[in-house]
Amino acid sequence: MAASVTLGSVLVSAPVFAQPVQGLYMSGEGGATFNQGQVIRNSSARDQFRTGAIGLGAIGWGLGNGFRVELEGHYRNNDLKTVGGNAAYHAHADGRQQESGLMANALFDLDIGKSWLFPYFGAGIGYGWQNMNTTITGNVNGANYSQHVSGSYGNFAYQGIFGLSFPMPWVVGLSATAEYRFWTMLGPQSHHSVVTGSATTLAAMNGDYGFRDGNRDSRTDFNHSLMLGLRYEFNPAPPPPPPPSTNAVPAPAENRTYLVFFDWDRSDLTDRARSIVAVAAQASTNTQTTRIEVNGYTDNSAAHPGPQGEKYNQALSLRRAQVIKAELVRDGVPGPAIDIHGYGDSNPLVQTAANTREAQNRRVEIILH
Repeated sequence: MAASVTLGSVLVSAPVFAQPVQGLYMSGEGGATFNQGQVIRNSSARDQFRTGAIGLGAIGWGLGNGFRVELEGHYRNNDLKTVGGNAAYHAHADGRQQESGLMANALFDLDIGKSWLFPYFGAGIGYGWQNMNTTITGNVNGANYSQHVSGSYGNFAYQGIFGLSFPMPWVVGLSATAEYRFWTMLGPQSHHSVVTGSATTLAAMNGDYGFRDGNRDSRTDFNHSLMLGLRYEFNPAPPPPPPPSTNAVPAPAENRTYLVFFDWDRSDLTDRARSIVAVAAQASTNTQTTRIEVNGYTDNSAAHPGPQGEKYNQALSLRRAQVIKAELVRDGVPGPAIDIHGYGDSNPLVQTAANTREAQNRRVEIILH
């Protein structure tokens, strides 16, 4: 049971990067099964098995985030080959051991970045039945004996699962699987036993080897299975959208505006103003820019109010725009890409009364289109 607890802990703590199996699915698998030698209780003997066959089917539900749960039914068959023990005892077996079970499994599918391969792992608990029907013949201390073992035994079982799934692109929802399972049943497993032979043989069997009429117990039942199968999802996740075309026209970038402010009745640049112009020049080379617009403005104050003052402010706003253009060119911007305009005291940022000195209206706007 410790194995199932450990696998369960890993299952819970695993990062969720998973194949999105969602909704109802069914699966079926078949392959080879290998029983480890089963230790006989009160004896040094051990049952040895030939490679057998296994088939199982499951119905499950995917949660869409990598986790899924399922109910499984399985059947295994292994022929009993020999019963080995110490040097004084070796027997031939003719018969088989059959096992069936119902299991509840929890699994997690891993997304390793390959669309054609998804590993998965999990664990399960349930109930199993072991059926024995075999005749064991041997020799003990020179005397022959025969033992017939039969009957069914049931107990709780658990298993660990590791597999690989391969989605089949030509059938949406269908995947091929390759899987390993370790399965074990709690023991001891008890079966009916009838031993025949001479009195001397029976005394040796019952005393030295622990085989008695009435029952024969095995202490272990460890099984390994390798299988291939198919899984079908009834509501598969939609395929990921195709990558965007490299030929698609990029969306136009938004205009960028930079503001440079001036002292009253001045058109020269401060160090702060030059740093702003440098940022605008660098942005124009790092973005897709089609046109650069430089617009100069003044506030509505003037030394001589009236038409003479408006004409002066118009000329001052144009000088400011020309100074900014010259600085942009010094910073590496091509001159023909720059349009300049002087708008005087029109389009103020801050509405003021007439003949008001407002610092925010004495500006140049650098607009990158």
